[in-house]
Amino acid sequence: MTSPRLPWTRLAPKPYQAMAGVGESLADSSLGAPLIELVQTRVSQINGCPFCLDMHARTLRKLGQGWQRINSLATWREVDFYDERERAALNWAEALTRVAEGHADQDVAFDMLQAHMSAQEIVELTWAIAQINAWNRMAIGMKAPPSRQPLE
Repeated sequence: MTSPRLPWTRLAPKPYQAMAGVGESLADSSLGAPLIELVQTRVSQINGCPFCLDMHARTLRKLGQGWQRINSLATWREVDFYDERERAALNWAEALTRVAEGHADQDVAFDMLQAHMSAQEIVELTWAIAQINAWNRMAIGMKAPPSRQPLE
């Protein structure tokens, strides 16, 4: 089993706990855990983070999400497994994760969001997207291994 490059959570516990605190603060959001987890899974796919992708897929399963929805996240635009609110959130997540690829898409993505979410929900979703992008960079940089436990 691969081990992390450094014991990063132990070497810098305060930033680690602060990052975990962001997630905890979003747990009570009106966005709902399934939507946050869908977004975090999609961002982890884009960023190629094996640890986070595995973790969020497991969480989605625990939340009752089926394999077809989880496995189809990479093709969410091509399938009808996601409602309009989820599509708006996934589109926003992709626009912010791929920020270097262009800013024009962000205006369209933001307009989509406004049709389905309140201002507070948009800000909370943006925090969730920012957080998972940071987690992905830490997990990739420190080479955090995914779980070896079988997925159901």
